[in-house]
Amino acid sequence: MNLDEIKQILEMMREHELAEFELEREGVTLRLRKNTGSQWAGGAMPPMNFVPAPGAASHPPAAPPPPATPVLEPAEDVEFAIVKSPIVGTFYRAAEPGAKPFVEPGQIVKKGQVLCIIEAMKLMNEITAECDGELVKAYVENGQAVQYGERLFALKPA
Repeated sequence: MNLDEIKQILEMMREHELAEFELEREGVTLRLRKNTGSQWAGGAMPPMNFVPAPGAASHPPAAPPPPATPVLEPAEDVEFAIVKSPIVGTFYRAAEPGAKPFVEPGQIVKKGQVLCIIEAMKLMNEITAECDGELVKAYVENGQAVQYGERLFALKPA
C-alpha cells in the first residue's frame, strides 16, 4: 500500500463523510478514524492508526479491530447470531453476476464458510461464518451499499 492509495482512501472518507474505515490487504491492516472530539469508554479516539505487517516497521500495533461476525442482538433476534459488516462497501451474495449465491436462507452453514463478499476500494473481502448454524435471514440485497457494523445475516447457531 503506497501513500497515493492512502490519500485516495482519505479523500473517499471526506467525500462520503465516513467516521471510520478499515482495510486489510497483503498482511497490512490500514485503520482510519476521524477524530470527532467525542469520547469512547477508553478516552478520545486517535485520528489514525496504521498497523503494518509483522517486521515491516517498528511502530507498536493498534488494538485489534472488533470481531466482524456474530454478535448477539437484543429484541427479535435473541436466539440468533448476527453477522455484521466489518467494513464499508458494496454487498454481493455471489462471486460474480448471475452466479449462484454463496448461501440462501434455510441453508446450514459451517464455521469459516463464505457467506458473501463486500467490495471496498476494488478489493473483494470474503465475509465468513464464525459458527456452525442455519442461515435464517439475509438483511441486505445484492449490490446494496453497506456501512460498518450493519447487519448482513442472522444465523441460528447449531
